[in-house]
Amino acid sequence: MTSKRTAIVLGGSGSVGTALLRELFHDDGFDAVITLSRRSLPQAVAMAHTAGRRLVEKLVPDMKPAPLAVATLDAAREFDGDLEGFSVLGVGAGTSKLTLEEHRAVDVALNEAFARALRDSGKVRHLAFMTAAGADPTAKASGSGAAGMSRYSRVKGEAEEAVRASGPAIVSVFRPAMIIGSQHTPWLLEKALPLFSFVTPAKYKSISVEQIAKAMVAAAKHHPVTSTTYHYPEMMALIANGER
Repeated sequence: MTSKRTAIVLGGSGSVGTALLRELFHDDGFDAVITLSRRSLPQAVAMAHTAGRRLVEKLVPDMKPAPLAVATLDAAREFDGDLEGFSVLGVGAGTSKLTLEEHRAVDVALNEAFARALRDSGKVRHLAFMTAAGADPTAKASGSGAAGMSRYSRVKGEAEEAVRASGPAIVSVFRPAMIIGSQHTPWLLEKALPLFSFVTPAKYKSISVEQIAKAMVAAAKHHPVTSTTYHYPEMMALIANGER
């Protein structure tokens, strides 16, 4: 990346979102960050102040597809030059308590609206989008919607399809498995999983919120030429290449 750019971020309030904002504020390739959220993000404000970077918060109190799309387009119009899109939005804990349509309303509908608005702005060529390992739009839609179950994988897969179909020319999909450092990952599980890493398939190895953030930023800075899906091994390669 030869010139500084602006990042536009959806989902900055969660654990991965916070790590992503921190990475963006401390990366010299970005001189401004736009966040889209229901309410102000105090941590983001503090991080931006500490790093001496510009933060623009676009509040969408009624977080539904139409208002989100309008806010995204408005934000894009305020900045000259290219923008880099990032979305780590998704229902955290409690997906097992949601109906299929309630889950889709967040993971699919909101991400699709954001992606479409980025494309329609004419200023975003690449979107880094986080889903989950095992995402599969053909998975069974019945049963529990808990993380790791088929219905959860179905919604994540549908979100990927919607974003690719509606979004910018290039969409980088990041599929982490168990996320270390997430407020939704049980402490005991975080400690136990690394002990079994030697028998865990590479794409399902646990990964930290900081590593996901670094991989997403690395992809944005080096612009893949085609839409690509990244699991643990590919994310680690992005980080390694970005540190050279």
